[in-house]
Amino acid sequence: MSLADLAGRLSRSDLSPREAVEYYLDRIERHDGEINSYISVRGEEALADAVALEKRAPADRGPLWGVPVAVKDVIDVEGTVTTCGSYVTEGAWPAERDAGVVAGLRDAGAIVLGKLNTHEYAYGAMTTSPRFGSGHNPWATDRIVGGSSGGSGACSAARLAAGTLGTDTAGSVRIPASFNGVTGLRPTTGRVSNRGVFPVSFTYDTVGPLAPSAEDCALLLTAMAGHDPEDPSTADVPVPTYERELGGGIEGLRVGVVRSLLDGDIDARIADAVAAGIDELRGLGAQVRDVSMPMIEHFGTIQQATQFADATQVHAPTMRTNLDAYGPDVRARLLTGLFIPSTVYAAGQRARRVAYETMRKAFGDVDVLCAPTMPVLPPRIGEDTVELNGRTTLYRLTIIPYNSPWSLVGLPVLSVPCGFVDGMPVGMALIAWRFAESTLFRAGHTYQQATDWHVREPALTSTTA
Repeated sequence: MSLADLAGRLSRSDLSPREAVEYYLDRIERHDGEINSYISVRGEEALADAVALEKRAPADRGPLWGVPVAVKDVIDVEGTVTTCGSYVTEGAWPAERDAGVVAGLRDAGAIVLGKLNTHEYAYGAMTTSPRFGSGHNPWATDRIVGGSSGGSGACSAARLAAGTLGTDTAGSVRIPASFNGVTGLRPTTGRVSNRGVFPVSFTYDTVGPLAPSAEDCALLLTAMAGHDPEDPSTADVPVPTYERELGGGIEGLRVGVVRSLLDGDIDARIADAVAAGIDELRGLGAQVRDVSMPMIEHFGTIQQATQFADATQVHAPTMRTNLDAYGPDVRARLLTGLFIPSTVYAAGQRARRVAYETMRKAFGDVDVLCAPTMPVLPPRIGEDTVELNGRTTLYRLTIIPYNSPWSLVGLPVLSVPCGFVDGMPVGMALIAWRFAESTLFRAGHTYQQATDWHVREPALTSTTA
């Protein structure tokens, strides 16, 4: 049952909020021991919230009334400690108020089940928390869930919440969406409030939904998007009711295939699965053409260089007093940021303008760009390399060309499941110009109406077994 289906059943009183919460708490108890997607479960609080919601008059029930969700543990939930997956936060006090996005979900009637596993401080792509342990992919528990929002991806795939929230700086919603076989959206930078979210980079961070379908993600984004007067980084632009804009199909939609990525340094079997997804879009009426993106091979490097400096600035006070409490990989990245010269950072910010103009020009001819979400399958837990076309390469380096370019310009990206390779899910990325999330949702929804990749579940946690 998708989030949209569940919301419908709740609104028709086919199911009560308490029954929905009890259902998911039971699934968490039965399955999360093998997946480790949750850091904390708010069982009693969620049940109390459900009882309170049941007392609301029908006129006061929002579109997510009674829908149980879970959020990445860098996002504040009132009364719950935000651990960021780190020993640095041991002894921290519970959050005094909800993050802006959590407040939006609650206003729409959602219930927060708990906080989800994350790569330490959301600063990595594996979700191998030194404090809480690694997330285990529900499709193959010896493989990583991706990161940094890996707990959100695994939780969604295993149906341990109706929907989840992650954060995305340079791919951290899209990577877990691809690796776990769910749908995930990186919204336009500034579309969603970052208030109450521990940052990696004030320049690139955004919060995004992960759930089984594009329709589910549309419902979640409608609830949490919009200008936040307490977050000056949010854009004061109108928020559509995204779920109402899913219909109409994609007849005539101009889709540009980023050929350099589809034919690039990628597992050929993944490229074939994405190519089949592109053929499906063509068969549904899209006008598909190849797009050349000059200098795209440099955009990821620019994003990473500036991100390193941003992250180190965020953590500088703690690094001075508690550096040894960080895990070794995050500590190394933070120290690397100390050695990014200000001239390099300034040059990177200037280069962002070049990337912006390059991509803006590309969108003069197309409505949506299409590329693989990830070029590789998830590595096994404990390994930092992958096999790619007969050679061994560092996993982290494979991510950058396929995810960082879109983050550099702050574009919205929707990752949708489009196939399997060796029993592991594959994701197809749809990219739009700024604030055109409606176009992405319509394209993703139309594709998912014609395919069933997004409804397939891991045998380990199947709801139909």
